[in-house]
Amino acid sequence: MMNLRLAGERGHARFDWLESYHSFSFADYYDPRHMGVSNLRVINEDWIAPSGGFPTHGHKDMEILTYVLEGALEHKDSMGNGSVIRPGDVQYMSAGTGVRHSEYNASDAETVHLLQIWLMPNRLGVSPRYDQRHFGVEERRARLALLASPDGRAGSIATYQDALLYATLLRPGETLTHGLEGDRQAYIHVARGEARVKGQALKAGDAARLQGEPEVGVEAVGDAEVLLFDLP
Repeated sequence: MMNLRLAGERGHARFDWLESYHSFSFADYYDPRHMGVSNLRVINEDWIAPSGGFPTHGHKDMEILTYVLEGALEHKDSMGNGSVIRPGDVQYMSAGTGVRHSEYNASDAETVHLLQIWLMPNRLGVSPRYDQRHFGVEERRARLALLASPDGRAGSIATYQDALLYATLLRPGETLTHGLEGDRQAYIHVARGEARVKGQALKAGDAARLQGEPEVGVEAVGDAEVLLFDLP
């Protein structure tokens, strides 16, 4: 069974420094039909204007992953971390008992484009922790690179949740498949470009949830950057 979540149907927020689309209910956008998938709670697609950003704010008991598509994002947090995140970088914060951080566009000339992903944790009240890894183009080219997992397998970031997050970069006509064990499900989000899932064309921002399938396949229509979540 496949259910679509089309880009144009997402929640939308616009400020003078930010344009954001919400795949699931978030902030002032609420739709009881779209509260997340399994333990995947948030996918926000953000464009942050030059020098703009989120001032210091807090999170608690949430697994937060940031995936930069274009530009550079400057991060500082109450754990003492400071970094600039660029395309190919994946940043992780386990907010646990509480963490405060800020996120700003590191450029005064170029927009930063990113996906912010939240997973509900399987443990509450843990000590906050931070990680950041780079996954190069060749690691993701025509293969599913594992970005995050519950045990840090294959060089991925270890999170407090049973979720596998993969990313791939596909050229037109390239295909790949991913097997699903038992009754696990997949959520496929097209970050950029255009891809086809079970014959359905998906454009940037579109997503497909697949349940009851032994495997899922993705075919690039044009150049495509795709995230795949393997979820319970």
